[in-house]
Amino acid sequence: MTTPEYWGSRTVRVEGGIRARSTRGAIGESWWSKRFLAVLESFALGTRLTRGRNYARAGQVLALDVTSGLVKATVQGSRREPYKVSIGLAVFGDAVWDAVEHALAAEALGAAKLLAGELPPHVEDVFAAAGAPLFPARFADLAMRCTCPDQAVPCKHLAATCYLLAERFDADPFQILLWRGRTRDDLLAALRALRSGSAPADGEAEAGHLPVPTIGTAAALAGLAEPDVEVARFWLPPVPLTDPEPSFVAERDLLLRQLPAPPPDLGGADTLRTLRRWYR
Repeated sequence: MTTPEYWGSRTVRVEGGIRARSTRGAIGESWWSKRFLAVLESFALGTRLTRGRNYARAGQVLALDVTSGLVKATVQGSRREPYKVSIGLAVFGDAVWDAVEHALAAEALGAAKLLAGELPPHVEDVFAAAGAPLFPARFADLAMRCTCPDQAVPCKHLAATCYLLAERFDADPFQILLWRGRTRDDLLAALRALRSGSAPADGEAEAGHLPVPTIGTAAALAGLAEPDVEVARFWLPPVPLTDPEPSFVAERDLLLRQLPAPPPDLGGADTLRTLRRWYR
């Protein structure tokens, strides 16, 4: 006869789970993953978030999947059957994504960062200008669910999922954008199209056809013309500089002339005269 399992009993340890790469200290390396965790911690959740860190590092999360508007995870707890975890977040509509894509494509830095697989530092400004914050603005924006009997939200299973989600964002920042409703391929395709040949005609931006950022770094960069750089010369060595003409030439024994004479047991003034000849 087997003893029935109950909430609060010893956690069932598993092999082959998803372990956090960080073994101690804070979790998250990139600015965007740190920002995600900072936003969650700003909701004053107390220890309800941090107690899931050990679960994340112990490999108790068996599966983690990010889709448009929903994160799903399977977490092994104290019962035989793993718990099902979900974290929902509202996806942005086409109008928001159109404004964001045009704003990012309007400047070289934002497009280049995304094409290189990174989030530009001002991307939050771009989303804010479109009226849609990239990260959740309130705890109520997150629809957190777990099948465990713990009534606290987030429970340690949800918290462990959040920490591993931050590390997933470290490895692939496009997972954040996917959570908000845009796949990597769709976003990059839109940016390439806008950058390659869909520039507006004269006056089109003023007419409102091309949304441009109005705040932050994005606004400053959007108005700058792209520099005219000869790419073929980038790897060539620079033109050597000539040595500047000296503005003052000092005698080589200037330092010796600033020093007092050594004591008699070190030769006195004769030592200075000998050293001066060597300096000259």
